[in-house]
Amino acid sequence: MTGGTVGALRALVFDKDGTLFDFHATWSGWTRSLILSETRGDHARAALLAEALGFALEPGRFSPDSPVIASTAAEIAALVAPHLPAADRPGLLERMNALAAEAPQVPAAPLAPLLAEFRQRGLRLGVATNDSEAPARAHLGAAGVTAAFDFVAGADSGHGAKPGPGQLLAFARQVGLPPSACAMVGDSLHDLRAARAAGMTAIAVLTGIAGPDELAPEADAVLDSIAALPGWLEARNGA
Repeated sequence: MTGGTVGALRALVFDKDGTLFDFHATWSGWTRSLILSETRGDHARAALLAEALGFALEPGRFSPDSPVIASTAAEIAALVAPHLPAADRPGLLERMNALAAEAPQVPAAPLAPLLAEFRQRGLRLGVATNDSEAPARAHLGAAGVTAAFDFVAGADSGHGAKPGPGQLLAFARQVGLPPSACAMVGDSLHDLRAARAAGMTAIAVLTGIAGPDELAPEADAVLDSIAALPGWLEARNGA
């Protein structure tokens, strides 16, 4: 565990997939649908596409190094395109984003009461995801929690993608706080490294693919899920 910033935290910025929403439960179906719809019954091509995405069609699970975990939609499209020579890249990306916007999200914890509790504590809240912004907003809207957030950014929002710090620094500017008063909460090394680059506290959760042994060396805290955040914050902030 690395040393974090000192002082009370006044803002939290969350990754979306694997953090606010359980990764496997949400994205296994999307990945399967993408592979099957794009390969149109070509089983050999579907197998190649699944391998490129680090995904086992049976039983529908991701490998720990799957690029789907932390890549942007554009990066995933670049991996998929060589296996779909008839597909144009912009059209493929558009179909991926449309499919993502419709993907049913499975919350990692009851979101509305948890986020309401954070707001009652006076915390400012944001979302920084490597998903595209439109699907991200669709997912938050479907969960009924968009209004809880002061800031929502995707990889296509103009701030760059994680592990770069751009989204996190934009959040800090939006809420008028120094990065040292903010924490990034995420399930991947991309999230934790973005926090480090931005000068924020790095909090890891285990509702994604990565395990504690992978995350702990770069995290200030490793929690089972965002449901553990209130207790951790009480201990951290002394309130």
